[in-house]
Amino acid sequence: MNGIWPSGANRMLTKQNVRAYFMSFFGRLFGTEADPKEELRPLWLWVVNEARNPVWYRECGASDTVDGRFDMITNVLAIAMLRLEQNGELIAESSRLTELFVDDMEGQLRELGFGDPTLGKKMGEMMEAMGGRLGAFRTAIPEGLEATTAVVIRNANLTEGSDGSAMAQRLIAVSHSLSAAPNDRVLAGFPD
Repeated sequence: MNGIWPSGANRMLTKQNVRAYFMSFFGRLFGTEADPKEELRPLWLWVVNEARNPVWYRECGASDTVDGRFDMITNVLAIAMLRLEQNGELIAESSRLTELFVDDMEGQLRELGFGDPTLGKKMGEMMEAMGGRLGAFRTAIPEGLEATTAVVIRNANLTEGSDGSAMAQRLIAVSHSLSAAPNDRVLAGFPD
């Protein structure tokens, strides 16, 4: 029974708990219950819109390619996830935001023609990149511009002649803005 129980669930396996879990599962399956990750859709849309901001490409040296745009989504998503991690109450929201990322990336890959045999491998690579970016920024952002620039140079597709410092500086600024915003504003898509 523990194999199907949600991870992190520290509840007794009572008849009521099992029934509630399966009712919730079937509710999501048949569309009668709202998917909790949808509450994070405004924040996910903010991440995507911020990653598409022309400033990243014109002034910060992001490469305007498929790989460069993926880098910007993972950069901004990592910053948003780090903000959610700052508050222990928002850890579940961080996981749900990751689920939205996975759903969106899988859809994008299918549109690009990836099929089931290669989709899993590509998704694994994307999740590995996302996890690496998250870990790198977790330590670099608090250390400042030099450390963050090194992460950008190591992980982002940059245009020729870009040294990564402009992107690092802007990522730090976005991180500070998110950190200063109250939880409800962040979850609502961080309206400026």
